[in-house]
Amino acid sequence: MRKPLAAAFFALAIAGAGAAPATAAEAGPQGFGKAAEAGKVTSAVSDVVTSATDALSGLRGPSAKAVNFAGTVALSNCSGSVVRMPDSEDNDPALVMTNGHCLDGGMPGPGEVRVDQASSRTFGLLNSSGSRVATLRAAKLAYGTMTDTDVAFYQLTTTYGQIKSSYGINALTLNDAHPVAGTAISIPSGYWKRIYSCDIDGFAHTLKEGDWTFKDSVRYTSACNTIGGTSGSPVVDQATGKVVAINNTGNEDGERCTVNNPCEVDANGNVTVRKGINYAQQTYQIPACFGVDNKLDLSASGCTLPKP
Repeated sequence: MRKPLAAAFFALAIAGAGAAPATAAEAGPQGFGKAAEAGKVTSAVSDVVTSATDALSGLRGPSAKAVNFAGTVALSNCSGSVVRMPDSEDNDPALVMTNGHCLDGGMPGPGEVRVDQASSRTFGLLNSSGSRVATLRAAKLAYGTMTDTDVAFYQLTTTYGQIKSSYGINALTLNDAHPVAGTAISIPSGYWKRIYSCDIDGFAHTLKEGDWTFKDSVRYTSACNTIGGTSGSPVVDQATGKVVAINNTGNEDGERCTVNNPCEVDANGNVTVRKGINYAQQTYQIPACFGVDNKLDLSASGCTLPKP
């Protein structure tokens, strides 16, 4: 997984390029993934272009102009987005989605699920051009895990309607249907203010990374060469504008099933290593777990998220 902006002891992960944001680092998980790592960001910046519109392999192209930064957020160590379920209402408390490995309380261990934990974490809300227009604040961590998937949801102190009326920004909607191979996607990183574009190459039956295991992961084509800091970015279907996955990891060095080097394991146990290829976790199954008023209900029909 891409490391957060913290003094982690693994190498810089695969997620996001550009000028470092002004937000200060906070204690984050020491681990893996596409989060940004303090001490490595400065040296990395000199090797990348600093404009979100500059031409870089894997960045936004003509076919992806419809996808922008509106509704994305910058965390101190990762990326994220304000998201709503297909049935969410304007007066529901808004949700911010990011990776489980980006949690401010450190990475959840295998099998660990965190629910309804106090949090006052802040998020920088971006408009369509990538300018920061507001600071949003969490009321609590609603859900977070790195088991089967890599996702976290913070419930905010503001509603979707309040965000819309104050800043003119709509939340991104989670699609409740399984994505399809060949779909054109864009990955807007609020941390780096960069958009990566490519296609869904296929799906990994099981993705194993260190002690963590993810199921039915999205595999990108090589153009989405995300780097550290893009952890938690929404993966947006270019045709519909809906979120189909959450960006989280990639194989950096060609190692087999190690941290920052996930491997694919098929249904028969065969292992495949794809150096330089990046991955996301699907989100179609999540809307079934949130009910009226965006209340988490892990026992709801159709909800398959891991339970505590």
